[in-house]
Amino acid sequence: MIIKKITLDNIRSYTHVELEFTGGSTLLSGDIGSGKTSILLGIEFALFGLQPGQRGAFLLRNGENEGGVKLEFELDGQTIILERTLKKSKTISQDYCSITIDGVKKETSVMELKSDVLDLLKYPKEFSKKQNLLYKFTVYTPQEEMKEIIIQDATTRTNTLRHVFGIDKYKKILENSAIIISKIREEKRIKEALSSDLDREKEQLLSKEEDLETKYYNLESIEKELFLKQEKRKKIEEEKEEIKQKIDEKRRLEQEIEKTKIIIANKNESIYDNIKTIDRLKEKIKEAEGVFFDPSRIDKIKEEIHYLREQREELDRENLDATAKLTSFEFKNAENETIKQKLREIEICPTCLQDVDPVYKSNVFNKIDGDISNNIQQIKDFFSKKNEIQSKISVIKSTILLREKELEELQAIKIRTQHIEERRIQIEQIEKLNSSLEKDISLLNNHISSLRYVVFNLNKYDKIYEIKRKNLEEAFSEEKDAEIKSAELKKEIEVFSRQIEELKQRIVKFQKIRLELRYLSELEDWLSQKFVPIVSIIEKNVMLKLQAEFSRIFSEWFAFLVPDNFNVSLDDNFTPIVEYHDYMIDYAYLSGGERTAIALAYRLALNQVINSILSKIKTRNLVILDEPTDGFSDQQIDKMGEVLQQLNVEQLLIVSHEQKIEGFVDNLIKLKKSGGISSKEDVN
Repeated sequence: MIIKKITLDNIRSYTHVELEFTGGSTLLSGDIGSGKTSILLGIEFALFGLQPGQRGAFLLRNGENEGGVKLEFELDGQTIILERTLKKSKTISQDYCSITIDGVKKETSVMELKSDVLDLLKYPKEFSKKQNLLYKFTVYTPQEEMKEIIIQDATTRTNTLRHVFGIDKYKKILENSAIIISKIREEKRIKEALSSDLDREKEQLLSKEEDLETKYYNLESIEKELFLKQEKRKKIEEEKEEIKQKIDEKRRLEQEIEKTKIIIANKNESIYDNIKTIDRLKEKIKEAEGVFFDPSRIDKIKEEIHYLREQREELDRENLDATAKLTSFEFKNAENETIKQKLREIEICPTCLQDVDPVYKSNVFNKIDGDISNNIQQIKDFFSKKNEIQSKISVIKSTILLREKELEELQAIKIRTQHIEERRIQIEQIEKLNSSLEKDISLLNNHISSLRYVVFNLNKYDKIYEIKRKNLEEAFSEEKDAEIKSAELKKEIEVFSRQIEELKQRIVKFQKIRLELRYLSELEDWLSQKFVPIVSIIEKNVMLKLQAEFSRIFSEWFAFLVPDNFNVSLDDNFTPIVEYHDYMIDYAYLSGGERTAIALAYRLALNQVINSILSKIKTRNLVILDEPTDGFSDQQIDKMGEVLQQLNVEQLLIVSHEQKIEGFVDNLIKLKKSGGISSKEDVN
């Protein structure tokens, strides 16, 4: 990871600043309070956001409502830009976050951005919800914080380093193992209680299987009894059915007798009706034989009726003509009266517009009156003629009605005389039919007698049928009792079988529990006696190896910084041990420069140890040192040039107000503060 550029807006003492970085070593120089450390805090904020317990007011410039950091860095050939902003409302909180990778921008949440950064830097996932300890101990730890780590109590320091080294997982494993062992023991107690009934369940299963076998034996006996009862019932049913057939036959014969009686009654009724018909026919023949009939009279009457109808049609035409003429003369008189009325009202001729002469009017009136008089005479004549015609029509109508009535009577007589022979033949046929009916009645009476004899012989089966019916009811009752016994026993067998199956399942379950109990016991023994001791040994060996390596590197860096007769090392709790001329010196009694040397050596050694353990992290080529020479003597400051060369990293950022350091670095960025605002100072 190589930092390329950072932009701060309203962050601490900066209103706006943009700094560019290159590879190699870069010194952020300036007086105390000029804003050097603010740049480092801006880098950390851009990468990880606000830390747990860190307030936004620590970063946002006083009096401002918004601020932000934009960080550009290069990682594995990619250009990555991180943006974070702060916003003030009731409190100051993180507002906007985004990440841009090779020009592709993604807006995201605070936690998502931190997770993306950890993925890019290849930091272990367990650091996503914790403080940035790994970043602090590998990249950037303020010198004063490192001194605090050195002087804090041994347990806190050891636990902190365990976490940074990733060794706390062994402690976590041991703690989880203790929890698992406790859970296993609790589970064992539960399974022991559950499986304690196994033997009792086996005894109960054996007892129920014996009872079930007895019930099966009893069921076989009852089913045999039921079979016999069913066979007995079936036999009685068959006998009852045979008797029922006899009774049905008797009923059928009785019905046939009744039907035969009805047939005889119908035949007698037919004979009686036929006799009546014969009497009527004979009477009609007698009536027809006493009447004289002249067939020619019918034709004469028809001719007369035809002639009268022709006369009536001619009179109808004359009557219609007289009515038309009568209407015509009456219409002409009405017109003449209208003309006379109009003429009386005319004084001037409408054609010539001259006065109409009274004499002329009188002549016209005379002529019209003559026409009216003549028309009246014609009307009288035609009215008399019409009355005469209507009188003739009335006489003809009466004559036609009389002749038509006479014709109907003659035709009726003709019909009666024509049917005499037919009626005689009909009488002979009816007499023959009556004779046949009488013979049928005789045969039917004989048939009824034979049927009654058979019915009399079948009457005995009524009593037999009633006996069989009662026998069948008793057989059904006995069969039902046997079926109930069988069903009850089958139900008991079903219940017993289900109980046995449930017992078997419980026994299988209890046996499985015992196997699980055995497995849990073996697992508990393995965890307690093998796994936990091995993990403890591994943890101890790892810690010893780390402590030895850490102590060696720490001693080398300190010797490099303080070449006097000091001998330093780390104890088992990673506490620095300082010896001078064969006696130990407490850290509190060291000079300021010596304490700074201890802290710097501790810091550099810690960086090397962590990077060697976590070799895949992408920040191992970046180191940031904040006031690493605080309290150093001139001789120690001179040594810093060699220290920086020994670090051998791609990018080194140093914050210091010592001017000598400027000669040890590749790049220089000077910062100044004026009027409470920090800014970049031009370097000539």
